[in-house]
This record gives sequence, structure tokens and C-alpha cells, in this order.
Amino acid sequence: MPTKTSRRQFLRNLGLGAAALAMPGCSRAMSRGRTTTRKPNIIVIMCDDMGFSDIGCYGGEIETPHIDRLAQNGLRFTQFYNTGRCCPTRASLLTGLYAHQTGIGHMSADDALPGYQGYLNDRCVTIAEALKPAGYRTFVTGKWHVGAKDRNWWPVQRGFDRFYGVPQGGGFYFKPKEGRSVVLDNDEIHTAQSGPMPPGWYATDAWSDHGIEFIEEAVQRDEPFFFYLAHNAPHWPLQALESDIARYRGKYMKGWDAIRAERHARLIEMGIVEKDWPLTPRDAKAKAWDELDQVTRKKMDEKMAIYAAQVDRVDQNVGRLVKKLKQLGVFEDTLILFLADNGGCAEGGPQGFDREKGRIGTAESYSSYGLAWANASNTPFRRYKHWVHEGGVATPLVAHWPRGIRRRGKLVHQPAHVVDIMATCCDLAGAEYPRTYKGRAVTPLEGKSFRPLLEGSEESIHDALFWEHEGNRAVRQGKWKLVSKHAGRWELYDLEADRTELNDLSVTFPEKAEALKNLYRDWANRCNVMPWSQLQKHRRQRKNQKK
Repeated sequence: MPTKTSRRQFLRNLGLGAAALAMPGCSRAMSRGRTTTRKPNIIVIMCDDMGFSDIGCYGGEIETPHIDRLAQNGLRFTQFYNTGRCCPTRASLLTGLYAHQTGIGHMSADDALPGYQGYLNDRCVTIAEALKPAGYRTFVTGKWHVGAKDRNWWPVQRGFDRFYGVPQGGGFYFKPKEGRSVVLDNDEIHTAQSGPMPPGWYATDAWSDHGIEFIEEAVQRDEPFFFYLAHNAPHWPLQALESDIARYRGKYMKGWDAIRAERHARLIEMGIVEKDWPLTPRDAKAKAWDELDQVTRKKMDEKMAIYAAQVDRVDQNVGRLVKKLKQLGVFEDTLILFLADNGGCAEGGPQGFDREKGRIGTAESYSSYGLAWANASNTPFRRYKHWVHEGGVATPLVAHWPRGIRRRGKLVHQPAHVVDIMATCCDLAGAEYPRTYKGRAVTPLEGKSFRPLLEGSEESIHDALFWEHEGNRAVRQGKWKLVSKHAGRWELYDLEADRTELNDLSVTFPEKAEALKNLYRDWANRCNVMPWSQLQKHRRQRKNQKK
């Protein structure tokens, strides 16, 4: 395994190594005899419930040398966005549409409404369906979670050639829990009732194992490929391999207050956040670390150690994937994108929930790390998964492509969004986004290709971006962001001066707030967004009708 890189060394590498790699003759335009006209392979790796600053190249103390190396030789986006929750982010990533346009405006429940049917509708196409006419082999491993009840909603029925993963979502690492199954293509091969798992089976490893097999198949067929690796890590339950946990146990006894301060300082030093953006105050629901007794501190240290181990294991598998791409001679031709589906998860309260049937971290345990550690994961921002303040929707995005990215180790500050991944894939693959599919009209693409940003453009690709989840709503246009927590009033922030959203300017600039409010209203009406209170009322009425 390659030597793990210190944060200080990483910063030095970004300063000198990136400059050297950008010099003429140092960036390779071809890989092992393949010409520059070859269509690139594309790999999208997405983590689940991982915070903005958890990985090393975004200021974290978790050891992620393989991801850090991709960042060192690629690009890091500082203002890339998801939708704030797992199902909607997956829907937007796969289709290039806002989630409500795909039928997944909330989660997987079917509310019998156009924006809330709980599975991908027939008015959208997946990246696989769009790339197949361009000659791409397509496959997905890991967490699907955009339609599970009917097999017609599974990946192979939505254009993917191969699938190994969980249609229903995550929720386990060592063996499926009740209501979950591991599927190979269209066949359930492991369920909660199907007996012991293969020796040494661990979800994060298994998703990569089968992804590597699928890559080998594509290379043997001499076909460009699109691989969507959808990890369920580090989403709860906290379950990790003891060898990984042991490396972090005790590291978090300094507590979340110290961790947040250290991460913030590194983010400033790396240039990812501005020194003029204050670190948000510790969440009022979380106690100061110094106020905890020693027993509680040890318990919370253990929780964060397991969480870190889950992220570490993702990174180890990134290393395995890169090694295989190099062995197969396709590394230079492969664009790798690494991101997360939402911010750190505060579910379970300040110290998380515990539903223990065995020692925490094992297959028999079921715990979360809680709000206080999620507050650290989302450093320097406030709020979490579910919300659309920056802590809920800001994600790291690492982009690495030796043949296509000349500027190594640089930061991209222009805003972009998961809806842009479809457009970017079509652009790079030479694929045309269809107007119709199987005789049905397709909703026009919302996303924009961020290929210009990969190539060094400093022009914004979006006029405006929008969010809505559980009544939490936002619109961003240029430097301005209008955002509201459900049932709360609108807040206005100048993200150039205040990305941590601490200085509400809605009273100072009422005309700007009103203009953005109207922009949001037009988008919501166009994209099947129902006010959260109305959706809740609709659900109650349907429930009463079924009684």
C-alpha cells in the first residue's frame, strides 16, 4: 500500500507538484498507445452521508491517501452541490434533472403524485440509457435507492448492463438486514434469510470487487465504460473492520471542538474556504467536549473512530480501483469523480442512537455517530443532511483525468451541481441527450456540462441553482443564496463574503430577496414541487382513505 501522505506534505505537493505537472511535456495526452480521440471511461464514486471536510484533501484528519492523490493530480471543486438527501441526489445524478422532475421529490414512498412517486419515472433517462447509443458499457455497484419494489425499476431495466448491489438502499455492511437484499443483475443472491455471507464479505469491499470485474469485462470487449460506484459508507450503522477501527481509536479523545478548529484552519490553508468566513458556532444542541464525563468521551471517541474507519475503507478501495485501471492500461483514459450525496448526518440526536445487540462496530450493532460529530464533519458550515443550508448540500468533488485535465492540483471555485453530471458525461462521451426514449417524450436536461471548468474556464455554467427537501428550500444565483428551513422565514446570504451563512441580509436587501423568492416560486411550479405542508396533508388523507 502506498505511503500515506501527511496534510503538510499534501500542501507542499499542491504547491510544487501541481506546477511541475502543468509544465509542457509533463501532462500525458495519450495512454499506452490509445489516441486522444478515444472516448473516456467515466467512473463516479459517491459516498453516503459523508461531510464536507471528512477526507484529507478537504481538511480532514481521516487518512485518505488515495483520494488525496487524485486531488493532487486533478481538481477539487470548492462549491459543488448535492440535493441534501440520498434518494433525490441519486435521482438527479443519474438523470440530469431536479429530483422532483424524476418522481423522487422526497424519498421512496409512492404518494401518487408526479413529483413524489418514489421511483424514476418514464419521462427521464439514466446516464446508462443516454450513453449506450454512444457505445458505452455501463454498470453500477452499491446503493441504488431510486426504485426497488418493482424489478422494472432496477438498474438493468434502466439501461445498465450489469448491477451488483442493494436496490432498496444501504443499512448494513456485514450482512443484509431485514428488507434488504444483495442483487447480481436481476437475481437476489443474499438476503437476511439466505444464510451466512461469504467469508470476509464487507459491503464497501464487495462493491469494488464486482466493479473491478465489470471493468475487466468492458476492457476485454474494448468498449468505453461508465461505472457508478455508489457506496453506502459512511452512513450508519457504524460497522467497520476492527483492523481499520484500531488505527483511529483514541484519536478523537481531543473532541469535536478541537477537531472543528483544526479542520477549519486546514481548509483556510488549502484555500478551500476564505479566512474571512468565520467557523460556525458549535450547534447549540451539542455540549462542549470539556463538559462530557470520561465514560461519554470514550464512547464518542469510539463512534467517530468507527465512522473514520468506514471512510478509510472507501479510500483503500479507491486505491484498489486505481491500481486495477493502471494494470489494464486504461487509467490515463479514465475520468474519476468522487463526491458525497449529502452532508454529515445528525440523525439520533447529539450523541447518536444506540440499538446494540453486540459490541459497537460489529455486525450485531446498530448505532449512529450523532449531531455533534456531524457538526464536525460539515466544518465549517452549519446544518446537516435534510437541510439545504451549506452543511446539508455542499460536497467535496474531486475530478481526476490524466488525459483530459491539464491543471493539476488546482481548485475550481465556480458553483456546479449533481444535475450537471449527466450533461458532462454526454458531452465527454459524444452522446446526445435524447428528446424521446422508447416512444415517450423526455424531460429536457436541467444540468450543464462542467467540461469547461475541467479545462480551466472561470465562467459560471449556471444562472441559478435550486433546492427543496422536506420544506427546506433554497435558490442560488451568482453570489446570492436565499434559503429557508421548513416553517422558517427566508434568509439571504452573500456567499462571496459569508459562505458559512452567519450574516442574514434579507432585511438589508429586500428587493434581492424578493427577486430570488419569485425565481424559486417559478422553478417549484415548473418542477413538480409541492409545499411540504400540503404533501403531509395529502399523505394523511390517503392514509385515512385506506383505513
